[in-house]
This record gives sequence, C-alpha cells and structure tokens, in this order.
Amino acid sequence: MTIKKITVLVLFLSFCFLHSSYSQKYSDVDRAVVKYPKHFNSTEDLAEKIQDDFSSDGDKARAIYTWIALNIKYDYASFLKPQRTQGFSYSTEAEKQRKIKQINDKLIQNTFDSQKAVCEGFTALFQHLAGLVGLKSEIIRGDSKTRLVDIGRKNTSSNHAWNTVLIDKRWRLIDVTWGQGYYDSSKGRMVSDFDPVYFDTDQDYFFAKHFPDSGLYLGNKIDKNEFLNGPLIYNKTISGDYKIKSPDSGIIEAKYGDKITIEIKNVSKSNVVFYLNKRNQPVKIQNSKEKRGGLEFQITYDKNIGDYITIYLDTFSIVSFKVIRK
Repeated sequence: MTIKKITVLVLFLSFCFLHSSYSQKYSDVDRAVVKYPKHFNSTEDLAEKIQDDFSSDGDKARAIYTWIALNIKYDYASFLKPQRTQGFSYSTEAEKQRKIKQINDKLIQNTFDSQKAVCEGFTALFQHLAGLVGLKSEIIRGDSKTRLVDIGRKNTSSNHAWNTVLIDKRWRLIDVTWGQGYYDSSKGRMVSDFDPVYFDTDQDYFFAKHFPDSGLYLGNKIDKNEFLNGPLIYNKTISGDYKIKSPDSGIIEAKYGDKITIEIKNVSKSNVVFYLNKRNQPVKIQNSKEKRGGLEFQITYDKNIGDYITIYLDTFSIVSFKVIRK
C-alpha cells in the first residue's frame, strides 16, 4: 500500500474514531455542565449552581473550567488589536487597590456578559468563580510556546496567562484559554473545540508549553533557555502521554546523510508514524523498533527535509523539531 493510500485510510479511520468516541473525552462533571444554560444572570448564579451540583473541590474546579471553555470564546480580533493599558492615579495604597479591583471587576463582567475574551479575561473569570465556590486560585503570567517559530526564539516577553487552583492541598495547573479551542490558520479563525487536557495538566507537559514570570510557580524548575530550545509538543502529546525521550533538545544540528534518532513513549509499531517533507508529502517511518515502552526510529536528514520536522501519529501532530544544517 502506498504512503498516500495509507494516509487517506488513517484519516478516514481517525474521523470515524473521533465521532464514535467524542463523548468519552467528557467526564461526569463535563456531561452535567454541558446541560447548563449558556447564559446566567450573574456569576453568583453560576457559582450557586455549581455549589448545588458538586461537593468536592476537584469537581467544582472542573465545572468552572468546563463551563468557561464551552461558553467563552477567544476574542481573536482583540488579540490582534489590543486595547491600550488603562492607567490611573492614586494617593494611597488603599485607593490603588480599590481602583485595581474596579478594573478587574469590569474585566470579569465584560467577559461574562459578552462571552468573549483574551487570556486575561479567561483567567480573571476562572479566579473569580473559584473564589465564589470557596476555592483558592491564582493568576500566573508568563511566556507560552505554541508555534514552530517559538523553537529557539530569543524574544522572552510575557504573552500569556493561566491559573493555578488549590485542590486537595496541591496546586493544580489550569489553562482554560487553551481548553476552549484553537486558531485555525488555514481558515483564518478560531475554532471552538473543548479540550480537557489543560485541566490539572502534568507539570512536565505544562511547562514544556508555559514558562511563568515568577519561579514560584515553576514546580520542577527548568532554565528559560531549556524551555525556549526544547521541542514543541501538542495537545495530543499530552492526552496520549507521548513523552519525548530523545532528542531532548528541540534544535537539531545535522548535515545531509546524518541519521536523527527519535524516541517517543507509549507509541508502538501498530501506530502509523510519519513526517511531512518539503512538499507536504507524508513519509512513513519504516525502521522503527519498540524500546522501553515506546518507539525508537531514525530519520535521514536530506534536502527533502525543511527547517522543521514534525512527527505525526495517526494524523495527529506529536512533536516538532527545528533542524539547522551544519
């Protein structure tokens, strides 16, 4: 069977699988929250509904995550044309804090009423609702890594915000902005696609895509350069627990003819693994071997490989590397 035929078959099977198992990505909490109204009169009404339906801190936090992810849309127009930072004057610390609260309250209300926001609105609303149901939550600001050009970039300014919430005496990582969907560059618009993978995300995966401004929230600390120079991973990498065992750097220096060894946990020979060449043609991995609960294979670097190599598993992007020719 040719690569093209294999790819078409995998696409068809994946489409069928996604439709037959779509509901499986919803937990019991999610299935209850899906039935909630899309609009509530107030955040207090929504919080009261959550309080009535759920007793554990974990379920309450998940309910907040799910309702926001399902009902608040990312405001891509505002992202492209952000509003100017609102300044204010004050004479005392108390006045300063009061005005900050007024600005934050306005952000929360605007997000809740308009049902659209950028990450600041998502995180502020999550923190607000968490407080209403008795949960401790914090907003974390920092750097994020979502695109191929982020691998090895030098610019390190803050560009994102997320939450951490205290559940069962442990701070959990939450990114409800990314849980609501993604930007489809081919269509030029945001796509609503609920994804639970950014609720209580494993630290290793979370910090492969997030780097907080404050080391206080970093958990297992890594260097900022390690973050920027590491491989780019995707949602499917996290949900499938496909840890990238090697190479550990996202930047690969090679000359034509060199073999690049890649090892990924929880992948087997039964999976269809491939990458795309410069002409966006799939190249199926042929020389794989199962090793230590995963799959190891080699890719020969040649002129048909561009600046990046992205590994696909059954049509899903798993990991990308930047390749620099020696």
